[in-house]
Amino acid sequence: MKALVLESKANFSVKDIEIPVIKSNQVLVKVSYVGICGSDLARYFDGKVHNYPTVLGHEFSGVISEVGSEVQELSEGDRVAVAPLVPCGECSSCESGNPALCENYSFIGSREQGAMAEYVAVNAKNILILPDGITDQEAALIEPLTVAIHGIEKLDIHAGVRAVVFGAGTIGMMSLLALQAKGAGEITVIDIDHTKLEMAKTLGAVETVNSLDIDLDNYFKENQRPEIVVETAGVPQTQVQSLSVVEKLGQVVYVGTAKKEITFPADVFERILRAELKVYGSWMSYSVPFPGFEWTAALQYMKDGKIDVKPLIHEVNPLDVKEEPFKKMIDPDNHSIKFLYDVRR
Repeated sequence: MKALVLESKANFSVKDIEIPVIKSNQVLVKVSYVGICGSDLARYFDGKVHNYPTVLGHEFSGVISEVGSEVQELSEGDRVAVAPLVPCGECSSCESGNPALCENYSFIGSREQGAMAEYVAVNAKNILILPDGITDQEAALIEPLTVAIHGIEKLDIHAGVRAVVFGAGTIGMMSLLALQAKGAGEITVIDIDHTKLEMAKTLGAVETVNSLDIDLDNYFKENQRPEIVVETAGVPQTQVQSLSVVEKLGQVVYVGTAKKEITFPADVFERILRAELKVYGSWMSYSVPFPGFEWTAALQYMKDGKIDVKPLIHEVNPLDVKEEPFKKMIDPDNHSIKFLYDVRR
């Protein structure tokens, strides 16, 4: 089968590799579309992989082409999305109903072969059958949508709540859409990219703020503070600002992965105490029964038309272009949100 293989740091090749042999509890998925995640950039450019050669890709859709002997509820020809986490099922985190915190997990596209290939072997419990009305392209964005849903569900959200989302990347935009689906009221998106902020406006943000142009302290002296903050940018400045801008008794959830050391000024950290803030961390997108309500909710939101991810898809390429979309994603002049590979081409 054809696969985009990461041979070494920043070195892709398109080559023919063996089709995976499935176990009795697995299905073989013929991949349709696979998205490029921000975590894939670190794996490609920075060598943050477990081994070489490796095949990346964990945000994907496809069609079942073979079913293991123990699998009862899935059939050849089913259109599917895939939850990429492979929890051990035996550690204390798994046994307590927290698979996202598994101590011995595997992961499709990281610790085992990913979806930048024609076929992937997948445990049957990781499969979600796609309802009519959700296209294969849209289904490749279900995984990042579940990340946003998982974070937002940490918060106590009432109808009409005032919210701020830091970051207008994939997870930031997904958080905006998920907050709207939950019934949030005035949602403000904060970023440093004018084009992405304009897109956030078209997706339903009531306000957008470019923090390069506007001082946030002054902005929130003149405007109501948010009751909840969703931090998706994962940079020190926004991680600190999340605590400084939120309303007293407010809630902050950190979804963006930290990339650098963070220093909280004493007066900002003190707001956790003096303003009695509730601060949450959010990791991945799984609960029980596995893969979790985040996945069924994402499917339902998309099926019902409450969330439309199509505007986030900006470019679709065959695997043969290799690293071209990876390079575009780190280009400072790139304002796109989501790049996909069409593995069928």
